[in-house]
Amino acid sequence: MPAETSADVRIVPVRSEGDLAQALAIREVVFIEEQRVPETIERDAEDARAYHVLAVQGGHAIGTGRLVMLAQVPEGESGKWAQVGRMAVLQASRKSGVGSSLLWALEEEARRRGCHGLILHAQLSAMDFYKRHGYVPHGAVFEEAGMPHLEMKKKL
Repeated sequence: MPAETSADVRIVPVRSEGDLAQALAIREVVFIEEQRVPETIERDAEDARAYHVLAVQGGHAIGTGRLVMLAQVPEGESGKWAQVGRMAVLQASRKSGVGSSLLWALEEEARRRGCHGLILHAQLSAMDFYKRHGYVPHGAVFEEAGMPHLEMKKKL
């Protein structure tokens, strides 16, 4: 069940180039502008094959996230796994449950695809958010896009 969000927030799959452009615009604001992640790192080949979602409120996209099916099963695991990534919510809409709803929608899609688990690379500042949603830290802290991250896993 998704977390409570503002009354009129909907989580919808990206279905068109226009939808994807909105997702990329949100990521540009959050990752490239706010967090100073180089565009060459933020944009990657996975965007073309990923399942993307948008959080929409009042006709405007305010958040996004993506799910990428993994070609290799994480070490010590079995079955199909996917990776959650590029979770981003515009600043004015943070702390209102939008991120939780995005994550829930991506988890539901992973279940629909028969995944046994999910991994993600959490910025350390977001680690508690993911822990609240059942993700467990795995391994050592590493740097990605100039920021400390930690891999986290969740079995579905």
